Parts: sequence; C-alpha cells; structure tokens
Amino acid sequence: MPFKDIAAAIGRHLALPVTAATPQQVTKRFSFLASFVGVDNPTSSALTTERLGWKPTEISLLDDIEHGTYFEKQT
Repeated sequence: MPFKDIAAAIGRHLALPVTAATPQQVTKRFSFLASFVGVDNPTSSALTTERLGWKPTEISLLDDIEHGTYFEKQT
C-alpha cells in the first residue's frame, strides 16, 4: 500500500491537504524517518499463509483508518 494512500486517508479525516514533496523537503520534514517515508514496501501474507496456515481476517489498514475510531473527538 503506497504511503501516499495512508497519508491521504489521514489528511481527509483531519481536513488537511496532502501534497507531494521533494526528497529534500521529506528529509527536512521527517528527519531520521525520511528514509522510511519514501520507500514503497509492498508486503504479502502469502508466505505466512503457506507456512503457518495463517490467514488475515481483519479489515485492511485503509479501512481501519476510514472506519475506525482514531479521529473521534474525545470528551
């Protein structure tokens, strides 16, 4: 899942714009985390399913961001 999709979902909930950034801007904005922000790290549960018989049953990260309780106002 591309980082931009995660950022866009969070931005929607916080009513903040999500914009592209140059590598220099990313380094300045995210400091030591910059190398992780720019990496597209596709993953799969295929090996885990094959070796251990585990199958994911919960909702995806984007569904969790969209429908979870992360952005509910606390009273």
